[in-house]
Amino acid sequence: MYVKRAVGLISGGLDSALAAKVIKLQSIDVIGVSFVTPFVHPEVEKLAQNIDIKIEVIDISSEYLNLVRNPRFGFGSNLNPCIDCHIFMLKRARDFMLRHKANFIITGEVLGQRPMSQNKPALRKIEKESGLEGFILRPLSAQLLSWTIPEQRGWVQRSQLFSFSGRSRKPQLELAGQLGLQGFNQPAGGCLLTDPGFSRRLRDLLTYQREFNLDDIELLKLGRHFRVSDQAKLVLGRNQAENQRLTGFLREGDFLMEPTGVPGPTALLRAGVISQDLINLSAGILVRYCDQNDNQVDISVKNGKVSRIINCSVMEHKKAEALRV
Repeated sequence: MYVKRAVGLISGGLDSALAAKVIKLQSIDVIGVSFVTPFVHPEVEKLAQNIDIKIEVIDISSEYLNLVRNPRFGFGSNLNPCIDCHIFMLKRARDFMLRHKANFIITGEVLGQRPMSQNKPALRKIEKESGLEGFILRPLSAQLLSWTIPEQRGWVQRSQLFSFSGRSRKPQLELAGQLGLQGFNQPAGGCLLTDPGFSRRLRDLLTYQREFNLDDIELLKLGRHFRVSDQAKLVLGRNQAENQRLTGFLREGDFLMEPTGVPGPTALLRAGVISQDLINLSAGILVRYCDQNDNQVDISVKNGKVSRIINCSVMEHKKAEALRV
């Protein structure tokens, strides 16, 4: 019979799964919680079954956008607000813990694995800011960290925890093999905010668009992006599937552009202020990605119910690339 209950933050990766498994093996009732943001979509249901825990997936996307707009503790090497992110999720986990009458929280953090958020000062700061000092147990690195309340009170045996550190995943993989743990995602960065290419697009959005929503974030994941003016952006599909998806992002005022007579991408032009020069510029970029035999292509330009054809020349490669986000 379980004596105490813990909430395990489950990301879908190896470390968080191991942390939950290690604590469950100490006869602690573990309940998993996984947070969905516009930048992370964890697949955790099968993993939770493998660990033999119940899990709740909570979408925090709308709230999370405010954090990205203005992180208190800044960004990492890209647009990853790791410290603010951990604080935000732990605050939500604290509410989840209280609601489920749990006693403490488990995370899969490993000391030194991430330079911004997984060093000792950052871990202490995250605990303090989240209001969970002493109640966050990091089983994989616990023996390198200060004693937590679950350890002090004897709910968890410190001798059965670990002293993993650094970026190597070899110790975790060996432990997963010993415990028969399967179904976790392979380490690959996970969060889109750590991806340099996606971060460039998001930085562009933050710079030029004061107001944005979840659809704007989803559009960043699609196609090739070009900043054609301070108030206008062009997005080109990279294949047939993306061409079809682009049409789903159309909203009032947008222009849909497609080549006629030759294969090529669909383009979405979103502009606060539009001009014929801007349309011609965007069409020139589109022509560069068409399978044309010469430098001239007819382009269909649609705005709402209004449609027309313009003949456009291909833009020089260097000029087009200079506008690419």
